[in-house]
Amino acid sequence: MTLLKRIKAYLILFLIAAIISCKSEDSVRMDLSGDWGFKIDSLDKGLNEQWFKTDLTERISLPGSMAENGLGDDITVETKWTGNMWNDSLWYKDPKMKKYREEGNVKVPFWLSPVKVYYGPAWYQKRVNIPESWSNKHINLELERVHWESTVWVDNKKVGLENSLGTAHNYNLSEFLTPGEHTISIRIDNRVKDIDVGLDAHSISDNTQTNWIGIVGNIELTATSNSHIGNVRLYPNVKDKKVLVVAQIKNISESTENYDLELQVKSKTNASEVLDAITKKVKVDAEGKVSIEYPMGENPLLWDEFNANLYEMTLTLKSPSGVDVKNVDFGLREFKGKGTIFTINERPVFLRGTLECAIFPLTGYPPTDTDSWKRIFKIIQNHGLNHMRFHSWCPPEAAFKAADEMGIYLQVEASAWTTIGDGAPIDKWLYKEAEDIINAYGNHPSFVMMAYGNEPSGKNHTEYLRKFVDHFKAFDNRRVYTSGAGWPYIDNLDFYNNSKPRIQGWNQNLNSIINAKPPQTVFDYTDIISKTPMPYVSHEIGQWCVYPNFNEMSKYTGVLKPKNFEIFKETLEENDMLELADSLLLASGKLQTLCYKADIEAALRTKDFAGFQLLDLHDFPGQGTALIGVLDAFWDEKGYVTPEEYSKFCNETVPLARLEKRVFKGNEAFEASVEVAHYGEKPFKNLTPTWTLKNADGSVFKKGDFNKVDIPIGNGISLGKINVSLDEIKKAQKLTLVVQVSGFENTWDVWVYPSQYEKIDKENNLKVVNKLDASTINYLQKGGNVLLNVTKGDIAANKGGDIGVGFSSVFWNTSWTKEQKPHTLGILCNPEHPALANFPTEYHSNWQWWDAMSNSNAIILDELPTTLTPIVRIVDDWFKNRKTALIFEAKIGNGKLIMSGIDLHTNIENRLEAQQLLYSLKKYMVSEQFSPKTELEIQDIKALLVK
Repeated sequence: MTLLKRIKAYLILFLIAAIISCKSEDSVRMDLSGDWGFKIDSLDKGLNEQWFKTDLTERISLPGSMAENGLGDDITVETKWTGNMWNDSLWYKDPKMKKYREEGNVKVPFWLSPVKVYYGPAWYQKRVNIPESWSNKHINLELERVHWESTVWVDNKKVGLENSLGTAHNYNLSEFLTPGEHTISIRIDNRVKDIDVGLDAHSISDNTQTNWIGIVGNIELTATSNSHIGNVRLYPNVKDKKVLVVAQIKNISESTENYDLELQVKSKTNASEVLDAITKKVKVDAEGKVSIEYPMGENPLLWDEFNANLYEMTLTLKSPSGVDVKNVDFGLREFKGKGTIFTINERPVFLRGTLECAIFPLTGYPPTDTDSWKRIFKIIQNHGLNHMRFHSWCPPEAAFKAADEMGIYLQVEASAWTTIGDGAPIDKWLYKEAEDIINAYGNHPSFVMMAYGNEPSGKNHTEYLRKFVDHFKAFDNRRVYTSGAGWPYIDNLDFYNNSKPRIQGWNQNLNSIINAKPPQTVFDYTDIISKTPMPYVSHEIGQWCVYPNFNEMSKYTGVLKPKNFEIFKETLEENDMLELADSLLLASGKLQTLCYKADIEAALRTKDFAGFQLLDLHDFPGQGTALIGVLDAFWDEKGYVTPEEYSKFCNETVPLARLEKRVFKGNEAFEASVEVAHYGEKPFKNLTPTWTLKNADGSVFKKGDFNKVDIPIGNGISLGKINVSLDEIKKAQKLTLVVQVSGFENTWDVWVYPSQYEKIDKENNLKVVNKLDASTINYLQKGGNVLLNVTKGDIAANKGGDIGVGFSSVFWNTSWTKEQKPHTLGILCNPEHPALANFPTEYHSNWQWWDAMSNSNAIILDELPTTLTPIVRIVDDWFKNRKTALIFEAKIGNGKLIMSGIDLHTNIENRLEAQQLLYSLKKYMVSEQFSPKTELEIQDIKALLVK
């Protein structure tokens, strides 16, 4: 190498080193994640003792919670939870729960158990070295997600206090951090003090994410020029193809210098699309507010669920104190109410939503990375949903970014479920919390709806919320506002969020549509929404339970453990039914899915309805353990319904059939009126929908086409009627109606029973009774065959008579609803059992079981031999796990008995399902297959009956 080349090489290395050194010196961000000093302040004496002046020698890793670091207290009977107990408080005195209150074996059934709990203040401390290049800079400390109240000191000087639950805590440290070494001390307190958002608010409750304590997400210092860009709001104007930019220029030197503000937009969807930059001379006033209109070109890309088109605006501020740059993502969209529906960019939209209740079993707090949220949103999209409501909390920014990219509509709430309007500090705090949320996340196009929080209380809450809504409609008009999720109705709302349009309401018990009326798909909610002159979104529909999935217990590898599941599993094992766990899950899951299908289709049938919000697509493991999801708490499938199956009845386009009934005689005609709800990107043109009636084996019974049709965007769009003679059906069977519209398919099961029954040979060899009288007992003991079907109410209370049997699944759970009916989760049977040969069934409840479940008693077999296997089980509530039956068989003396908790005699001439089931049982009982294996005494049967 020549000398000249060597010199050039050394110069290059020198320059590279200088650049690296300069880059390090001029870095505008300092990551504070990692090792911090720490001290628990359980006696709350750190303030008086000025711990910010001392070195905290214990260590903790941030970002993270105390529980993640293995810090805090173990759960005991004395643990003071953040959450109301309702009926869960029985745990403290229930003798059956005594062993779960013992030291070393504390297990609570009402929510997941944190590995560690701590409520109170804790202190965090870190030494930082501020570079010379940060001199005379604006220095900000960002704590992305803090739970809950933070107070910051630099060295010995207090900086301030922040207590937002929904947004980052930001501290201006400019006057405290000069070049050199400094100590930052942070005191965090997760107690509910003067700001009471409600013990069950999902922003803080142990019901959901846990009342964790710590800092997660970004923890960093940033240095910018003294004159810098503060909050930026971008107001899209779809009609005029413009964006109004409202920016705040912060000038901590308080000068009135002239600034240059440059704006430029580029598409994040189409990398080649870069719009022209515009530069404005701006003069900062006392408020520092600047408004500029930015043209978006002739053909801007709009944002919606089908086209998640995003833009990035770069704002560059040039001032005598330096240059500051800020990038803001946004979408061009207009989401508003139009009559009783919503529109997105003037196209009708139907919200198909679920809740996110801050359920994060591994961490106990929400994720702050976009990939985690993209996974969740992809899962809900796969199930046909386009919307998510955040129940009484606001997610981190990563959720908004993911929703923006995936086209999900979000309803965000100001972190509360509480009493408001009575003058308590919460009233003022909620305004600041909501404003902070809007300022932090308001540019995200996915942020389309907002409420104060959930289900408010307080004698003055209506008037408070009227003013709250007026304030925020004026504060920021980029979304629609309601009062509270659930209530109240006020005439100044943009939309109403209420629970009346659903098929099971709180405390309806067995008087709900699904339990009180025979199966049909005609009803809708037109009468309800017609009284409300604004978009109406149904609140928390569903809440249908399923039996626990014990297979998921191994997934709980983080800070929350499924001790509640352990209790349920242990009680099932104690009752000698552990081998049935998977079957109980699958059978109850099929019924749960059927209930959700009925709920969702009723909403889709309602003309000009605005949408629904499920509670929930995934499980809610708190409030008594509410296993109401077809997915588990990790958003994973449980094995009884796939996204493809679910999205047949929940999607942008859903065929709908109005059926007056679901059970027919063979001499009747099958009739259905068919329509479609279509909320796709575009109308369908020149389309021919089809229908097929299929036999149980999948073969075609009948099929046909509807007339060719154009289908606009909306619902209640008629496709035609189906009328099919059933005369040729001579044997009981299930048929399935399949309707297809442009690749979208939906199905409905119906049952056809013969109009004439074949004569049963040797029918005289059995006795059908509804009372166990002396002659029946004598007949049995002498070798007779008896079918005992009791009248509803004839089973003793402690033998099942006090169990509320209904067709639907349990609503929410029996603990938190204080034993609201039904108490059961459907049936479980072997469909191949010969007793059911003439009553076609799956292993689980379907609509042909509605009559039986509506006219039955549960029968508890716990005290009878374990060999007694019911022909038809009832799936019991998982808190009790009793061996419950609808139908069982046994030997009694020399005779044979089938006992049915189903009434097969009252008004049977008007009950087709009861007629068919009775026929099937009788035919079995006269056959050689009727050979019960378990022997009982007649006293065993008497003990089941009311004396």
